[in-house]
Order: sequence, then C-alpha cells, then structure tokens
Amino acid sequence: MNKRQEAIRDARTLGVPKMLILGLQHMFAMFGATILVPILVNVYFEGEGLSIQVTLICAGLGTLFFHLCSKLKVPAFLGSSFAFLGGFQTVAQLDTGIFANMTMGEKLPYACGGIVVAGLLYLVLALIIKLIGVKKVMRFLPPVVTGPIIICIGLSLAPSAVSNASTNWLLALIALGTIIIFNIWGKGMFNIIPILMGVVISYAAALVLNVLGFTNPDGSAILNFAGVQAASWVGLPPFQICKFDLTAILVMAPIALATMMEHIGDMSAISATVGENFIEDPGLHRTLLGDGLATSFSALVGGPANTTYGENTGVLELSRVYDPKVIRLAAIYAFVLSFIPKMAEIIGSIPAAIIGGVSFMLYGMISAIGVRNIVENKVDFTKSRNLIIAAVILVSGLGFSSGITFTVGGTAITLTGLAIAAIAGILLNAILPGNDYVFGSNPQGDQTRGVAVRPNPRAEK
Repeated sequence: MNKRQEAIRDARTLGVPKMLILGLQHMFAMFGATILVPILVNVYFEGEGLSIQVTLICAGLGTLFFHLCSKLKVPAFLGSSFAFLGGFQTVAQLDTGIFANMTMGEKLPYACGGIVVAGLLYLVLALIIKLIGVKKVMRFLPPVVTGPIIICIGLSLAPSAVSNASTNWLLALIALGTIIIFNIWGKGMFNIIPILMGVVISYAAALVLNVLGFTNPDGSAILNFAGVQAASWVGLPPFQICKFDLTAILVMAPIALATMMEHIGDMSAISATVGENFIEDPGLHRTLLGDGLATSFSALVGGPANTTYGENTGVLELSRVYDPKVIRLAAIYAFVLSFIPKMAEIIGSIPAAIIGGVSFMLYGMISAIGVRNIVENKVDFTKSRNLIIAAVILVSGLGFSSGITFTVGGTAITLTGLAIAAIAGILLNAILPGNDYVFGSNPQGDQTRGVAVRPNPRAEK
C-alpha cells in the first residue's frame, strides 16, 4: 500500500489514549528548543531575562490562536524563535540614551516591545501577499538576501557560546557530543529531539559530578538548587508588560525578515509532508496573520517571539498522523506546564556550561542553515549582483558590531549591524538588475528558508 494512503488525517479513529500520547510526543519535540530560548536570554540578561513559565504559556496559547487564524487546518506548533537571540543580546548590551543606567531587568521589556513591532510586520506582509500575491512579494526577499542575514545571526552569537562553555568544558563537550550523536545516529523520535537529549544527558552528568563533590574550574558549585527548593508547585506565570523605544525596535524589527521567511519555508515543508497546499488554503496570508499575532501577544506579556517549528513537522513525518488536533493537545500540555514554577526552576538550574555546549551546535547550525538556504535555492554567485548583495550584507552584519548611533529630536537611536545589513540587502536587490528569483520554481529550496533548526525529514530523503 502507498505510504500516502496510510496517513491518518482524523486522529479520533485511533482512540483518545493514542491521541493523548501523540500530543505528548509533539510536546516533547518542541520542549527542548522552546525552553532553551529563555534559558539563553537569561544568560544575556544576567538572570533577569525571560520566564520559562511565560514562554510555555505563550507557546501554547500562540499555537491555539494560530490554529484559529488558519481555520484549524494547519498542523503546526508555534515555539520560541532562535532568530531573535542576537537581538536580545544586543539590547542587553545597550548603554546609550535611556539604556545608560538601566538594570538588565529594566532593559528586557524594551526588547519585548521591539518583538511586538516585529510581529506586526507579519500583518503587513500578510496584507501585501493577499493584495498582490506571494510571487511578486518574494522577488524583494530572495535567498540571496535572507541567506546571508541568517548567517550573520548565527555568527554574531558565536562568542557567547564559547564564553559559556568555558565555565566547564567537560559538561559542554558532553552536551555537544550528545546532540551530535542523536542528530546523526538517533532513531525515530530521538532523531527529532537531539537538543532536548543533549540537555537531559549533560544535566544528568552534572548531577553525578555534583554528588561526587566536583566543582567548576573556578571553584563554584556545578549545580545550585536554592531556587528549586523555594519554588512552589503551582503558581501563575510572572507576566510583565512590554515597553517601547525606537532603538530597541530597530534592533528587533529587522529580524522579522528572517522569521517571516522561516514561516514561509515551514508552510512549504508542512504542505509537502501532509500532501496539502496550505499556502493556497487556508492561505499564506492567514498563517502569517496567526504567527504574527501570536508573536506580538507573546512579547506583549514578556515572552519570546514565536515561530512555526520544524521539529513538529518531523514528528508529522515520523508518525504519519496529520490531524491538527494532536498539535492542539501539545499546546494544551504546554499551557498546563506553565503553571508549575518548580519545574521552571529546575530547568533554570541548568549550568551555563551546558548552555554553552548546546549553543556551540545551535549558533553554528543557524549560520549553516543560512548557507543551506543559499545552496538549495541555487543562488548563482557567478553573477556579480548576487556577490555584491551577499558581500555587503555579510560585512555590514558582522562589521558594524556596535551599530551606528545617531540623534533624532534629542533622542539617541542605535541602528544595529543586522538592521543595516537587512536594509542594504533589500535595497541592493531592488536596485541592481538581473533579479530572476521566482518563489515556487524550486519547492525543495523554498522548504529550507529561514532559521528552522530541524528541517523537514522529507527534504533529506
């Protein structure tokens, strides 16, 4: 029998117990990557960053809202976006204008405010696509622009990975090695959750070393459970309302270029996996609307940006159950977990070295995906226009490490390297002759756009 005929599109035929287990499988697929974002942001903000509880409830509610916007048709989960990590790090380092005397905790709401605006850009793109069509819009955002921007996102974060890993190289190497092993040799579900396995196994190693009396090279304890002991089992997520500042908006908003392309790539990948054209029905404008509003809502209450998760597309391919209801079950599980502070504190006790080891793979993978974006979309670098665009983006994104600060109306505004790169790339692509990119002419290339860390397994077959 043909594999496509064996696919299950109504999970109710499997019975309630199996549906619940399938939903749990989707939750595990997204969990490691989703909670890793607030863990990393907390490192940038010296412990005053994003809440894991808020992140989980925003992922759950954002996914449910996305499903409503997409007419309950698209089996996608919205988890934390890695693309904005560089923006969070940049805002944490701001020390000019109103940020000059702020604590890290005071800076965070402004980073979230920038993400609110980034999410609203999805709505603008959704409207434009609705009015003039996806192919005309995508001519202004080809892989020769988005690919190098993604490369810059990953490379700009590389120093923080080395810094964290250096606190305990043994734990960092255990985390990195575990991710590599499960990513290459893992079978079934384990191949889809390498980041989660890397965190779990290296944390187990940290527990053993801590019990045996080992310390970090600087003499500090490997694990600290003070926060875990003080935390209650049940409690409300610590929401905080975002704030707006033009500098923070200019840091965060350009990153939406990468995440919007990731969304389009994920919709192409899910469509190919499920055998439905979700770009046509319910329509790319509807899915962008759901993703953008979910992202803005999350940031509005102190959460990270959301994005459609390639990890869960991998679970669809693995299970052959394409019913969006099982994704909604995973969203409900995430919602419930958000009300357990003790679990959040356990997750928050993960040593910085483990985060560094995971980041070694993660940040490098983001840049490598940018390269893959360029290769699989067959960007022709024998053409001078493409070389010029890529060169200017890379030098701008990495060269302007401190950005450009200028004053408008007495207000200091900082334009980051990534913002400069995005503006320069889009303008050059629009001005220089010879743009021959057509969205849809290379479906496999379209599926690998954006920063999705776990690509669709179908594309690798």
